[in-house]
Amino acid sequence: MEITLFNWPHLGDLLLRFSFNMIVILILVRYLYYKSTRRKDYLFTYVLIAIVVFFICFLLEDLNIGLGFALGLFAIFGIIRYRTRQIPIREMTYLFMIIGTSVINALSDWSSDLTVFIFTNLAVILATFTLERVFLLKHESRKIVNYDKIENIRPENYHLLIRDIETRTGLKLNRAEVGRVDFLRDTARIFIYYYESENRMNAADDEVFDNDGDDD
Repeated sequence: MEITLFNWPHLGDLLLRFSFNMIVILILVRYLYYKSTRRKDYLFTYVLIAIVVFFICFLLEDLNIGLGFALGLFAIFGIIRYRTRQIPIREMTYLFMIIGTSVINALSDWSSDLTVFIFTNLAVILATFTLERVFLLKHESRKIVNYDKIENIRPENYHLLIRDIETRTGLKLNRAEVGRVDFLRDTARIFIYYYESENRMNAADDEVFDNDGDDD
């Protein structure tokens, strides 16, 4: 079996595709996603996943694995959950977009129609930019509060509940919902919703604020 040390056309194709893919990914992740969320953990994850997926698809392209392999990647990453917490829906959407873009850039046939290839990437960027910056869609985050003032869960005391939680957490709430109520401890589980753009808190979604010292 003859081994070629340098295959310049193949290497040039790799470098060109990789550079183009990284430009697209950085625009999506660093400029659009990070600007609105300030989540460095997902920024780190998205960039590395994009690099790995791109190289997997490009290097295995000669094996003619085709569409089945690409769909397999979506299936694998689509069911991933980090062991510490579940990935929020918005972050899962970005993950799906990052994987899809990397697969397209690694496997697309440039020689057939370069215009379609470029348009596909620009369409993804433009759609993301429009939703994030033009339509100004706010990302509503949720946290769980173990609340100790049980009298405030009454419907007529809803405004008192909102005001008290805002004072304690420092968050400007959009709404709140009453979950499980424990009359033995005089506590209730409250789901609070707020817009990240209106608050400066970058903690993880579904973090529990516990007022009674219990982790449950």
